Amino acid sequence: MMNYASDPPGAPAVQAAGLTVVRGPRTVLHALDFTVPRGQITGLLGPSGCGKSTLMRAVVGTQAKVTGTLQVLGHPAGHSTLRTRVGYVTQAPSVYDDLTVRQNLDYFAAILDPGRAAAERRHETVTRAIADVDLTTHADTLAGNLSGGQRGRVSLAVALLGHPELLVLDEPTVGLDPVLRRDLWNLFHELATRGATLLVSSHVMDEAERCHRLLLMREGEILADGTPDALRSRTGADTVEAAFLHLVDEAAATGHPKETAR
Repeated sequence: MMNYASDPPGAPAVQAAGLTVVRGPRTVLHALDFTVPRGQITGLLGPSGCGKSTLMRAVVGTQAKVTGTLQVLGHPAGHSTLRTRVGYVTQAPSVYDDLTVRQNLDYFAAILDPGRAAAERRHETVTRAIADVDLTTHADTLAGNLSGGQRGRVSLAVALLGHPELLVLDEPTVGLDPVLRRDLWNLFHELATRGATLLVSSHVMDEAERCHRLLLMREGEILADGTPDALRSRTGADTVEAAFLHLVDEAAATGHPKETAR
């Protein structure tokens, strides 16, 4: 990974203070304070509709009406210098159905690394990305003929083209069978071992156990921020799901939504 002078040593990959998003009459995110440490997998977990996708769009700089402070890799979210340093995978696969897997990646690779002189480098990058998401045998298949899970993996391969320092993945394993989910999580951990930072959202609580750290969300607020072990210890629960339910009940009783467990 490259080092950037704008990134203070030891600074988190993402740092938010008072992060608020208002959509019409509704406040979607309520003055969130959180950090995402570098080189780890941070899970953003909570029920559908709690604000996970909105938070992720804010991090990658595509969300409107954001107030508060949000620093990403040492820059304000959405800064032009982050274009190749941040990879983003949305819930809906972002691929062209009338192109093959390789053609899709060739197209996006040419945008990231243009010019004839870079052709050999692009070919190697595309081949690596296809292998990383286990689609080598489908490289010449039209994206429109792939399953939903396979099309999602093409989107992930696109995000990997630029060797991003931060990967923002919005429910990347939804709808996948257990084997593919396992394989993707193995890839996520391999990427973290290489030095990448991952922010992964899910509403499936058992995926929390695969993360280094967790942000548990409900109704646009962060209920907890900490490691799985710390959250279980804090609540006396056997699972993260049980810990989450405990914190929901506690927040309802006390009126204080956030609990930080380190």
